Amino acid sequence: MAIGPRLDIRQTQSLVMTPQLQQAIKLLQLSNFELAAFIDQELERNPLLEREDAERGPDATEPKADASDLPVLDSQPAETPLLDGMNGATAEDGMDVDYDNTFNNDSASDAVQDESLGQWGTVGGGGHNFEDGDSNLDQMVAGDISLRDHLVAQVNVDIPNAGDRLIALHLIEMLDESGYLIGDLDELAARLGCASERVEIVLRRVQGFDPVGVFARSLKECLGLQLAERNRLDPAMQALLDNLELLARRDLPGLMKACAVDAEDLAEMISEIKALDPKPALAFDHVVAQPVTPDVLMRRTQDGSWVVELNSDTLPRVLVNTRYYSKIAAGARSKDDKTYISERFQSANWLVKSLHQRATTILKVATEIVRQQEAFFLMGVQHLRPLVLRDIATAISMHESTVSRVTSNKYIATPRGIYELKYFFTQSIGSADGGDAHSAEAVRHRIKVLIEAEGKNVLSDDSIVDMLKADGIDIARRTVAKYREAMNIGSSVQRRREKSLGM
Repeated sequence: MAIGPRLDIRQTQSLVMTPQLQQAIKLLQLSNFELAAFIDQELERNPLLEREDAERGPDATEPKADASDLPVLDSQPAETPLLDGMNGATAEDGMDVDYDNTFNNDSASDAVQDESLGQWGTVGGGGHNFEDGDSNLDQMVAGDISLRDHLVAQVNVDIPNAGDRLIALHLIEMLDESGYLIGDLDELAARLGCASERVEIVLRRVQGFDPVGVFARSLKECLGLQLAERNRLDPAMQALLDNLELLARRDLPGLMKACAVDAEDLAEMISEIKALDPKPALAFDHVVAQPVTPDVLMRRTQDGSWVVELNSDTLPRVLVNTRYYSKIAAGARSKDDKTYISERFQSANWLVKSLHQRATTILKVATEIVRQQEAFFLMGVQHLRPLVLRDIATAISMHESTVSRVTSNKYIATPRGIYELKYFFTQSIGSADGGDAHSAEAVRHRIKVLIEAEGKNVLSDDSIVDMLKADGIDIARRTVAKYREAMNIGSSVQRRREKSLGM
């Protein structure tokens, strides 16, 4: 066999990730907010894309103002004095003008009703302007005061020394969102060129500001400041603050021994602790939670079937301006201009096609989820069936990765509330009697219901396992403990201690 270079023709199949295909995959996993931001960027970069107006339609255009359509206003002579109407005084009279607001009901020229000024507006005479509802009341509402502004106002009033005020302002900047002081005081003292003792003195002074508990360096100090303000920081309460870890573990015997009190006094002390605010700064700076906008809407018809449809408010409305493309393509002269226009036109067409394909895929996946989880929508979470991505992908003839991208950051509005599409995919737990498997989410809900209804007889994890097996759910004790801890439910020992104190 001769060894040497030669030319061969081979035919192979391979998946090529073109930029258009990568864009389609990217659009599929974007949420509605991310998609809106992406569309805005494309509208800025591509002159052939335009946003469709849902009310007027794609072919509507903005009406242009014409000079003949403008209202004709009666012009006032330029030589009219500005102060005309004030008892015949003119601007030349200077400071001798008599501002006597006297209205003559018999003369129409003294008090002229002006619609632009409201029902009680007057021209001339210096009369007051009583508007009758045209003003914006929301502009007169006081804005929310931030924690920083509230503390700075107290610093300016309560700390007369300029150097101490500077230290206090730096301490304000070291507060976190809960009102706790973060950072090293020694570093602050070195940065300001003062003694650490002076910073400590200013810190103790600002710790008395409102709200009580700010500038604390730990939870213990925050609660101690509030108890001291109420004159309740006695030695027993101080011992309780020194052993907060025992309170977190509900170790009541250890707390009674550390505080040297009986069970009744300890219960009263714990009640006082529960009445305190561990995060005093949250009362000022409110973080507004962004509402979830569902991508899919579902409702039940009169015949009992389900209607699944896309939320039109979240669908981007973009069109390719073919009229503009034809105009600029005909006027293109150079090769670069023609290439650029052709690329922009292809990119715009592909984007519109990808958006349509994205909407179709989301609707197809959501419809199949509703079909397979119909029992959940009819009877509740206890009837949620186990479901994996493969089940949906097989039913709609798609790949699992596509279903995973569709269900990420997508929400559906149901008669039982708004859920993420990922919520309906849960692991399966075997049946004890050989029947159908149970959903892990339904089992967690069953465990929560059993614990909430336990009353004084606290159920152990072994008792819950026996009760679930009696209902046909084959589950291990460690699985019950894992689900219980995931729902922030304490063990049977902790719950028994809480019930004994009425917590």
